Amino acid sequence: MGSIRRFAALVAAAGLVLGACSSGASPSPSVAAAPPSEAPSAATTVAPSAAPATPIAGGLLDKVLKAGTLVVSTDPNYAPQSVQKPDGTYEGFDIDVATEVAKRLGVQVKFVTPTWDIITAGGWSGRWDASVGSMTITADRQKVLDFSPAYYYTPAQMTASVASGITTIDGLAGKTVCAGAATTYLDWLDGKKLDFGTLSPTTTPPAGVKSISLKTDAECPQTWKAGRNDFQGWLSSSTTVDGAIKAGMPVVKVGDPVYFEPLAVALDKNGPNDSDFVAKLTQIINDMHTDGTLTAFSQKWFGADLTKGP
Repeated sequence: MGSIRRFAALVAAAGLVLGACSSGASPSPSVAAAPPSEAPSAATTVAPSAAPATPIAGGLLDKVLKAGTLVVSTDPNYAPQSVQKPDGTYEGFDIDVATEVAKRLGVQVKFVTPTWDIITAGGWSGRWDASVGSMTITADRQKVLDFSPAYYYTPAQMTASVASGITTIDGLAGKTVCAGAATTYLDWLDGKKLDFGTLSPTTTPPAGVKSISLKTDAECPQTWKAGRNDFQGWLSSSTTVDGAIKAGMPVVKVGDPVYFEPLAVALDKNGPNDSDFVAKLTQIINDMHTDGTLTAFSQKWFGADLTKGP
């Protein structure tokens, strides 16, 4: 992926570390420890603790183990991370990650597909146990969600429709750009401050840009292909942009990535006590980094290793 080398150079020069997102000062984050291969950050690292031998009675780990199933929310239209096939089954990077987490817990996995705005709002009422859906760790989300260590990192890529003739980010000034609802992409386009610690965006949207949101990022190029032309740009993960280009969508990359995101498994703070589950999940994600499982999944779906933190 062409943006990966630029990403590595950028984060090496800036000494970037994993952070959180807010419109002001970052609160104490509720993310689990980063993989051992990554440099620790006082702003984001919580010392890992071993999962208790006996799960907390009535807690999330107890619930999942007794049910024998991990219920995971995911996006059915976010290839190559996750997509529902015609036969009703799912495939993609996030699907492989969720399936492997369930396997290491010793349970089966079941997928459900609520909308992204409902997932990020928290208050799931036990309808699913975890979100494995490429969610960025942000301070606002940390108010209602707990997070695993980041399992991979992606560049946010601006694009334009082929029909627009736009080839530069400046060419999108005053134009309308599409993004998924309740995403960091939409927040950035709307001028909201994104705080990922030293990974925070230093770029600003094109002057006078207007935003439009659809249920999921992937719908933006899909509606272009269907003939919709009331927006000229699209902002999403470089992985979904590459997937759209590969699928023959009428989209062209515009400029370098505008920022980079740490992506993690999310849990509902308002659900069953998840402290032992977070500890176990931290161990699993760290092990998947160490033993190369996440790298193999990334190479399989993206053709590049996006799992190495800055």
